[in-house]
Amino acid sequence: MEPVRISKLMAQRGLCSRREADAYIERGWVRVDGRIVSELGTKALPSARITLERQAARRQTDKVTIILNKPVGYVSHQSDKGYRLAASLIQARTQYRPGQSPAFDPAHLRGLAPAGRLDIDSQGLLVLTQDGRVARQLIGDDSSIEKEYLVRVEGRLSANGLALLNHGLSLDGQALRPARVQWQNEDQLHFTLREGRKRQIRRMCDLVGLKVVGLKRVRMGRVVLGDLPVGQWRYLRDGERF
Repeated sequence: MEPVRISKLMAQRGLCSRREADAYIERGWVRVDGRIVSELGTKALPSARITLERQAARRQTDKVTIILNKPVGYVSHQSDKGYRLAASLIQARTQYRPGQSPAFDPAHLRGLAPAGRLDIDSQGLLVLTQDGRVARQLIGDDSSIEKEYLVRVEGRLSANGLALLNHGLSLDGQALRPARVQWQNEDQLHFTLREGRKRQIRRMCDLVGLKVVGLKRVRMGRVVLGDLPVGQWRYLRDGERF
């Protein structure tokens, strides 16, 4: 086994993101096989035992994850076209606070980034997080988190179109993972995917003769959109996991 950068090992194990790992290493908050490591770029064998000091664990506990019901007309990532960013909706007046939810803290905007995309003409559940572990769980290369969508369509579905939507289509020369697709009603499909290619559902529908006229993401893993109003957001609840 060849030695690997410790920050890469930490990200692979879901301890934190590589950027966070470098910050923890610089502060001397990482132990490898019981010894403090503080030099960036240090490598270790893949079998090495890596643990975090209390300071790093405390820093992670303070990070927040936010659930937003993104409206149509907002982009999930920074754009050079002047579109409105979904993150601009994270403010005190748009917070949804049922029960004993904590109040908005402007400090939670620092380092807050979307974990996954939702197109400008789509709406629904968008996750924004300060926690690299959450981002990796949702959008890492090895992520298998389910994403569920309600999709309104028009057009005529090809003869074997539904079977192809479930398994058999390729985008950009690469086969898609198996999906679960079924009719919800006469003009709406229910999609469950385990990947998130750019405009994937719209492009899948195009391939089988359908045009998407409305798309809403309603679930990511075990977290559901529920009754969260459009344009409002809430904190991920204690004990709530993807």
